[in-house]
Amino acid sequence: MVNSLVSILIPFKNVKDYFEECLKSIQNQTYKNWEVIAVNDNSSDNSLQIANRFAAEDNRFKIFSNEKSGIITALRKAYRHSSGNFISRMDADDHMTEDRIKVMVDSLLNEGLGTLAVGKVKYFSKAGVNDGYDRYEKWLNKLTATGENFKEIYKECVIPSPCWMVHKEDFDKCGAFTPNRYPEDYDLAFRFYEYGLKCIPYSTTLHYWRDYYNRTSRTSEHYAQNYFLDIKLHYFLKLEFKSNDNLVVWGAGKKGKTIANSLVEKNIPFHWVCDNEKKIGKDIYGVRLEHYSVLQNTEKIKCIVTVANEEDQISINSFLKELNLKPAVDYFLFC
Repeated sequence: MVNSLVSILIPFKNVKDYFEECLKSIQNQTYKNWEVIAVNDNSSDNSLQIANRFAAEDNRFKIFSNEKSGIITALRKAYRHSSGNFISRMDADDHMTEDRIKVMVDSLLNEGLGTLAVGKVKYFSKAGVNDGYDRYEKWLNKLTATGENFKEIYKECVIPSPCWMVHKEDFDKCGAFTPNRYPEDYDLAFRFYEYGLKCIPYSTTLHYWRDYYNRTSRTSEHYAQNYFLDIKLHYFLKLEFKSNDNLVVWGAGKKGKTIANSLVEKNIPFHWVCDNEKKIGKDIYGVRLEHYSVLQNTEKIKCIVTVANEEDQISINSFLKELNLKPAVDYFLFC
């Protein structure tokens, strides 16, 4: 598999101001055996003309159009037309370091099947990167440096959507782009986790992630908070929860209420705890809120923590560890 073909999948829509920089960053890769499968998702600007110009000059660029609409169908089409032994994804408004493809290929060749190549990312923006994205970048890169990304998968997406590479065989086992579930990148990260892929640690930035006011993750309803919570709960119930566990939801804020309401709708019994004296003893959705101390007398706990405050999380971690509960085994931070 030396000098194996890498398929880089790029859905694109109305990215005329950034697309050329993206495609040039791929064209300038030190690793040369790649193909770009770019799918136009109903652009109304001249993004398609930019893509076609690159394809006319370099036959490694292959351009298609999405007959439907949306990033999932565009990714499916891109994947159908790919031929590589390795699969990677790229965002049309970003750019990569010149050694990104080589680094990832070398990592996958060294580690073999069952592994996932990731790299550190760097956000950039003309308007400056806001605090939320800055925190996300630091958190994500800290995980990537040790390869322990999946330990915190229920917090946020632990695999940067435009900066991963995987063996095609493993990608197919994980279901590729078959599901219709949004956010599609978070769902894919959960499936990488479900099938036991191992993240290969890496300590250098490989991808520059552009932020701007009308990027899809800011404007599409598919990336709203409720979609993320739906995915988290779906995979938690599928992968972590057993029927004989005592399910616990810790927190009665907005996220806690959303999770609790979903469990009630699914007819899944649970204990609901918090430390808010104003809420303890109240019935919400037909479930009574209790003080978290009741967990001292509860066995086989499987706990969802929905408290976002970092200081409170430290206290919660400490309390649960005193009960000999293990993070990412017995309790899971959902924010």
